[in-house]
Amino acid sequence: MKNLDLKKHYIFFIGEELPQPEAHLVQSTNAANAAANLGYSTVLVYLQKGLKAIKPANLARPFQPRETPTELVKYYNLHDKLKVVPLPMPWPIDNFRSKFTDSNTIASKYYLPFHILPTTKLVHSRNWNFVKAAIKNGVPAIYEHHHHEDKPFELEIVNNPLLQIAVTVVDSIRETMIANGMPEDKVIRLHNGFNRLFMQRQPEKAAEWRQKLLSNERSYLVVYAGALQQFKGIDVLIDVAIKMPNVQFVCAGGKPPEVEHYQQLTKEKQVQNITFLGYVLHHELASLLQAADILAHPHCSGKAATFTSPLKLFDYFASGTPIVATEIPSLIEFKDTRAIAAWCEPDNSHKFAECLKQVLETHPRKIEGYSDSIEFVKQFSWENRAAKILSYVEESLRPLLIT
Repeated sequence: MKNLDLKKHYIFFIGEELPQPEAHLVQSTNAANAAANLGYSTVLVYLQKGLKAIKPANLARPFQPRETPTELVKYYNLHDKLKVVPLPMPWPIDNFRSKFTDSNTIASKYYLPFHILPTTKLVHSRNWNFVKAAIKNGVPAIYEHHHHEDKPFELEIVNNPLLQIAVTVVDSIRETMIANGMPEDKVIRLHNGFNRLFMQRQPEKAAEWRQKLLSNERSYLVVYAGALQQFKGIDVLIDVAIKMPNVQFVCAGGKPPEVEHYQQLTKEKQVQNITFLGYVLHHELASLLQAADILAHPHCSGKAATFTSPLKLFDYFASGTPIVATEIPSLIEFKDTRAIAAWCEPDNSHKFAECLKQVLETHPRKIEGYSDSIEFVKQFSWENRAAKILSYVEESLRPLLIT
């Protein structure tokens, strides 16, 4: 009985170092944070490299749940209930191409069975190898899968009763997963969520953003938050900026090389009214979204438009700022809501500019935000999502509730 009592943790595993400015890491960290907020004994496990990874104390007792570092708290806007464990991955791990020096193998074959397993009740990960390892070691698991893959799933894993549920964010990926062997009754489609911070009004900080970003010749602010990639519609947005010289466009997000690429591109095109801020910490991003007159959600057509996760859309909703969105398959279910101010076809900078002009006329900026989108998004909290996922887990297999 004592051994059963030890198995209490809800483990979220990320097979990467943190923090990094990646949408899937925002998703994974906030999913773990939500489970902790519901009162479960939740531990976010990720990789640690460099000098910290060679500390003798960390290597001797690698699984010691601790408070979330301030750096991660600010980066992803996490709360104080979540615990973390950075798994040390010292040199030569990931420095030589071999399964014996691969962090994936080390985490699944060494850390999981010998250090993580004794106190683990349930595993949740987007890392298929870690999910497989958990099930082979007798631990129930939840698998998240957000992109198309042609690789078939191992039948002995997907048919194992310990695989409680697989979660994806759009129907097209669910269909692909089923085609690749995932049992239909084991895979659900469930949207991502929004972080509570984005709903808290921050008028002073929003005013500071407007003062910082707007000049005398430009009185309107259009903000895009997300990855800086061509298929996301960034090139389209640059062309829109050319058509609207009286509007200041701001892009928050992207890796340094991507930011540099688009800064160079706008210089070559002589576009003066678009700024690339790079990755903005989540505790600062909320006020930036509230500072905008309009939030832009451009996107190109093509395969990515069928599965791109509307992660930022929910944060957009929570800000209460009018949204102009592109009609792509993964967003189309929101078309009948009043939460999005205007829609336009993809790949068309002229139409997108027309939509922006129209919304600037019909939706003047409100410091308190538009209630339609704020009320609409409440159903999509990360906590509601976590509770929904856990409802598919057998009650006896659920992690310990500590509050």
